Amino acid sequence: MAYQYTPNPRPAGPVNPLPWSVIVLALAIAGVEVVLSLGARGIVGGPAAIGWRLEAIRAFGFFSEILHWMIEQGVWPADQLMRFVTYPFVHGSFTSAAFACVMLLALGKWVGEVAGAWAVLLTFFLSSVAGALLYGVLTNDAYPLIGAFPGVYGLIGVFTWLLWVRLKATGGQQARAFTLIGTLMLLQLVFGLLFGASNEWIADVTGAVTGFVAAPLLVPGGWTAFVTRMRRG
Repeated sequence: MAYQYTPNPRPAGPVNPLPWSVIVLALAIAGVEVVLSLGARGIVGGPAAIGWRLEAIRAFGFFSEILHWMIEQGVWPADQLMRFVTYPFVHGSFTSAAFACVMLLALGKWVGEVAGAWAVLLTFFLSSVAGALLYGVLTNDAYPLIGAFPGVYGLIGVFTWLLWVRLKATGGQQARAFTLIGTLMLLQLVFGLLFGASNEWIADVTGAVTGFVAAPLLVPGGWTAFVTRMRRG
């Protein structure tokens, strides 16, 4: 039996509530950005607050060289491992944080309604960790990985899987499921050519792939549908 999205049988209100996990993640991202932006403008914290963003990036960003050092030394300090899950909450600018929040709210709401609030939370952090890990292994960038986009791309991966399954069940063209992620990757390529390319795309793509692969385990009934399709060939 193929997995199908089943609408919530409860009567819909004028505004569908956001899953609690989406609210928590969005508030955390927005809260950090508000503090850093106000500090940069001297509104809070005094003159020293102007450097808060840089300090936050140094303290909570993910550095490839730190991962390489841990692998070479065979030591895994907790304060360094925490960077895998703290870097998504620090952004380089207000615009970047705002864009991440908008995408998180939109995709998180959709995925949360289908898969549940916990699935959103697990996808976000699993994709963030996987994105940072591959980014760290493949690059030697001095500038750290920051921002929520690998986690958000993980939600795009789950969204893509759900759409892919639905199109298969309805006889539609399954390639259409990859339109969103393809468009975002194209836009990222264009911005990279215009403003200078970076290796952050490695983490973003890894996040999307992680979300897509993990979706059968996270979506209720998804694993059963996946096994059934594999048996049918």
